[in-house]
Amino acid sequence: MSNFQAFFDYIQEISGKLLSEDDKHLLMAHFRPKKLRKRQYFLQEGDVCKYIGFVIKGSARTFTVDEKGNEHILKLSLENWWLADFESFYLLTPSRFNIEALEDLELLQATNAQIEEFLKNIPAFSKMASVISQNYTIANQKRMQAAMNYTAEERYEDLINNYPHFLKRFPQNMIASYLGLSRETLSRIRKNSFK
Repeated sequence: MSNFQAFFDYIQEISGKLLSEDDKHLLMAHFRPKKLRKRQYFLQEGDVCKYIGFVIKGSARTFTVDEKGNEHILKLSLENWWLADFESFYLLTPSRFNIEALEDLELLQATNAQIEEFLKNIPAFSKMASVISQNYTIANQKRMQAAMNYTAEERYEDLINNYPHFLKRFPQNMIASYLGLSRETLSRIRKNSFK
């Protein structure tokens, strides 16, 4: 129940609506707890993303590998974040991404059909999904703008302002990849910011 309590609190906080006891029972009946060890994959490139996962404990990264073997991190995820390749999840197409546990992960996961049922039958869940969708859209627009218009220093400063906890939870090489920088550039920026 403690895993679910954190999940219920999250839904109610984001949606601003209370979950009824029936709502909670429906969510508990369909969301399945799952544990992944560090370095295990939630999703691998080429597979269809059959589940969406809510992170109870731990961290993960969503990344691609280019033809030269270089990794590019699209998303870093922590507690109270969702894991999925949404294109693959909703369209049932092969994923272009990998999602890997960076620490031991505790998740609650559900299928597309289950999510559709929650959206129809649980007002707080539907409102939460709407708020998250808006937030993701805004965050992705900001990320694209930063990638196109910000200097390396500005991207790092933006990360510190918006996700300061990332610096404690993720290694520098992953922070660099997430920001689209080389490790050397990130190292130089960090040295200069401590002067």
